[in-house]
Amino acid sequence: MQNLADLTAAILAGGFGTRLRPVVDDRPKVLAEIRGRPFLAYLLDQVADAGLRSVVLCIGYMGERVQELFGDTYGGLHLACSQEVLPLGTAGALRLALPSFASDPVLIMNGDSFCETNLQAFWTQHCAKGADGTLLLNKMLDTKRYGRVRVDAEGLVQSFDEKSDYGVSGWINAGIYLLSRRLLLTIPRSRAVSLEREMFRAWIGRGLYGYRGAGRFLDIGTPASYSRAEQFFTPTMQP
Repeated sequence: MQNLADLTAAILAGGFGTRLRPVVDDRPKVLAEIRGRPFLAYLLDQVADAGLRSVVLCIGYMGERVQELFGDTYGGLHLACSQEVLPLGTAGALRLALPSFASDPVLIMNGDSFCETNLQAFWTQHCAKGADGTLLLNKMLDTKRYGRVRVDAEGLVQSFDEKSDYGVSGWINAGIYLLSRRLLLTIPRSRAVSLEREMFRAWIGRGLYGYRGAGRFLDIGTPASYSRAEQFFTPTMQP
């Protein structure tokens, strides 16, 4: 069985960032600056800290800016890029990049959110369950912006609740996944496909589990949430 360090990580970095345009309009969302660093750097640090060595950046809108800034290495990480010609959505981008993934499963991260978690524990549960897919879940007091993920006592995903106008507590999709090649191969080719709206629902009953995390969560998809990023990444002061 592979170690976590042997996995390829894929970062979904191709979105237009339409909602963020009022405050970040000159670069792709993953390059939005936080404390003098692009957001993508924080995700790459998380991957590197977990011991991984290989990352595929699934790029699209203004992807050349990502390539120019990061090149093919970041610290001890080897970086490769999979460039969309037309927007393919979160799942379509993964299907396009599939030939670039050297591991099975693949660790996948959304490029506009960050969740503190123990990736080794996440990987350990995935292996222990014999899962084909595992989603990192995070507890939120108000899930109306994200919708909810329901799992059973064994951790198997049962349903995805839509976003709603009223706020209730629950577990949300925190944007980090382990997905097998078998699942990724079921994504339709050459069209826009959403992980969240299409594929995750299609994979219910096919070995899709949730892992309940307990770390802080941030997404930078709106000006309001982006404004909280500076404080989120403020270094902890040691006594």
